[in-house]
Amino acid sequence: MSKPSLEDARLYLCTDARQKQGDLVDFLDAVLGNGVDIVQLRQKHLEAAEELELLEIFAAACLRHDTLLAVNDRADVAVAAGADVLHVGQRDLPPSTARRIVGPDVILGLSSHSTAEATAAASAAEVDYFCLGPVWATPTKPGRPHTGLGPVAELAAAAPARPWFAIGGIDETNLDEVLDAGAERAVVVRVLTEASDPGAVAGRLAARLSARAAGSDRSAG
Repeated sequence: MSKPSLEDARLYLCTDARQKQGDLVDFLDAVLGNGVDIVQLRQKHLEAAEELELLEIFAAACLRHDTLLAVNDRADVAVAAGADVLHVGQRDLPPSTARRIVGPDVILGLSSHSTAEATAAASAAEVDYFCLGPVWATPTKPGRPHTGLGPVAELAAAAPARPWFAIGGIDETNLDEVLDAGAERAVVVRVLTEASDPGAVAGRLAARLSARAAGSDRSAG
């Protein structure tokens, strides 16, 4: 097996290091073994050495399950960790600067929070994928207004050439709304990090995303 291409990636997880639960390896094996295509360590206030130590655990799990490892914000850490993906926000390093640091082979993603930002991300030469949201309010981004489904539908209608993910408050109860608005990929957090059986939930989410993508492919053909 080989790691999924960005084009094939549908389910993207952001998680902390599970220090409270103490089950990081088991958690990663459960979700990566059941359909998560990209996993990002997202935990604020880590020193670089601590983050690299944790990323070794993430990298080993990604190797076991042929999935993509993402680093949040830190281009230097992404290079040091040998990550597949670097994700930056609107107030982080500009994509052009991040690209110079990580080189041509690392997948570069960018956050967007409006149709205008998403449209700009879709045409940025250095960006390989982008996210749009938060679709719904989420405690992982306190104070940031949610976009609702309107921008998702607008972006889907524009049919950008590069992959993009809806993000923000997405779970099993509202995933179909996101898919019906036109998204085919999703970034999730709490639906898996707070699940009693994260592997089972990941499997159900991945199956729904795959089924929608297969249906879109048939329609296009």
